Amino acid sequence: MAMKNDKRKAYSTDLTDSQWVVIAPLFKGMREYKYSKRELLNAVLYLVDNGCKWRALPHEFLAWQTVYSFFCRAKETGLWNKILQHLVEVTRKRAGRNPNPTYAIIDSQSVDTAYKSEQVGYD
Repeated sequence: MAMKNDKRKAYSTDLTDSQWVVIAPLFKGMREYKYSKRELLNAVLYLVDNGCKWRALPHEFLAWQTVYSFFCRAKETGLWNKILQHLVEVTRKRAGRNPNPTYAIIDSQSVDTAYKSEQVGYD
């Protein structure tokens, strides 16, 4: 299966080879269809970056219905959360830190503001 659709121009939102290598293992064991997972991800990244409608996806990508279906299935199965968690772990390892944070710091001003906004009714 081709990793990249050579029929379309590259966009700045496309995954680089080194970026793909980092997340490709998360797709092992998934059913293989006729579409490249990398190309589906590239289409989703384009949409997220440009904030366009699904139907406005450039024609060089796969059909918008195919990309939308992939996006929804990934959301339902928790794939997006797995990718984000994996990227956090990889980034922390590269920085010489524990892959999983052991504590978090909460800014008391932000917590206080959020609490007050709920009482007043602001969004």
